[in-house]
Amino acid sequence: MRTRQALVDAAAAEFDRYGYDGTSLSRISTVAGMSIGAVTFHFPSKVDLADAVQQEGRSVTLAALELLAAEPVPPLRMVVDLTLELARLMEQEPAVRSAIRLGRERPGTEAWSDAWLPTVRGLLDRAYESGQLRTDALPADVTTLVEHLTNGAEAYLRSRTGSDPAFESAVAQLKRVWHLALVGVSAEGSDVRHRADPPTEEAQAH
Repeated sequence: MRTRQALVDAAAAEFDRYGYDGTSLSRISTVAGMSIGAVTFHFPSKVDLADAVQQEGRSVTLAALELLAAEPVPPLRMVVDLTLELARLMEQEPAVRSAIRLGRERPGTEAWSDAWLPTVRGLLDRAYESGQLRTDALPADVTTLVEHLTNGAEAYLRSRTGSDPAFESAVAQLKRVWHLALVGVSAEGSDVRHRADPPTEEAQAH
């Protein structure tokens, strides 16, 4: 089990850095300090190893969210905390970053977001029903916002890989963005708010 975990860890780091096509079993064996025979004993193909890495990223994510779910906070607050935890995982866990990348690069495999999006949608449904969201802030639309925020956090992390460690953390940045999303950016009475309103059903029909 220790050997298998060491291989998954080495593969996660390589897939995260070089992607699926840019990673080979021979490279993973070198990074893990094992023979290619030891690698293929546990994982006969790169597909098998990539599957294991994606499952590892999903398991790490679900375990973190399970701990978070034990906190007695309102559903909208939980959505914010959940996205901040996702950003922390992306920042600190190679298996999570690798699972995200592999989900994009391997069509037909399970996307990392499938591990947490249903939870977010359920929380937002509860927040809407309890009056925590404005009547025009529909749960489906806010779920899309959460997807964009997490995708943006990952893009930010990848853009700063190997750069100055003094860069702002993804969690700190996401906290500020969430503040803007929750309070709004346009001043009261601004005509921008009216222009940004979603089209009415009558307008959509035309």
